[in-house]
Amino acid sequence: MATEKIALVTGAARGLGYAIATALQASGVRVILADVSPTVNTAAETLGAAGAVQMDVAQYPAVETALTSINEQYGAPDILVNNAGLTTNIARTDRMKPAAWEQELAINLNGPFYLTRLVLPSMKEKGWGRIINISSTAATGGLNRQPGYAASKAGLLGLTRTVALEFAPYGITCNAVLPGLIQTEKVAELPHDILEAAIEHIPAARTGKPEEVAALVTFLASPIAGYINGVAIPIDGGASLSQVSLNRSSPSRTPQAG
Repeated sequence: MATEKIALVTGAARGLGYAIATALQASGVRVILADVSPTVNTAAETLGAAGAVQMDVAQYPAVETALTSINEQYGAPDILVNNAGLTTNIARTDRMKPAAWEQELAINLNGPFYLTRLVLPSMKEKGWGRIINISSTAATGGLNRQPGYAASKAGLLGLTRTVALEFAPYGITCNAVLPGLIQTEKVAELPHDILEAAIEHIPAARTGKPEEVAALVTFLASPIAGYINGVAIPIDGGASLSQVSLNRSSPSRTPQAG
């Protein structure tokens, strides 16, 4: 991949986002890490990334300011990875507070829309662009006691397909990656019995690695993936084949997908 390509990865201070940034950089891309946490600066220094920006993707003015700064300092992004997300609100639909619902949609759906809207003009002008949205298997299978998360990730699929349809003529692709149970810090905190019960329903009989998701994202961001557009690719060890989700776990302790 040409070294001139610039990638912006959100939610990149740690976990899956950091793994994606690492893989993209290894492929020859100049990577800019973005996160709401100030630790994103340390993460960028550790990685040796091109740069870092602290921003809250749920706030359009903040996103607009950050993109303006990125464009001036590094150049307009050729690759956008919408990875930032919130998964902390656990409640059945009839008990979920409207504020919690709105918070999840603001981060998981509004944020990707804001960023996509702002990077599209420069991608269109260049005649090339890659947008990869990190959704979840919850988008297609639902997720017990997490209606806001599942709904926002499903909405992200609609945005993905619409952008793909609208901007394919300009050399821009937009695809979604749907992680299943991945070895993140949150998954590591799950009670052993809950984790083991979830793994029993995965044909691969294990959790996924962040590096595996990152490899898929890096491929979709590459020039060779230009004929792949508007698709949602599950990366879940085959769990979706049997239509088994994490919803069979204890309703009071539901592990997080994606």
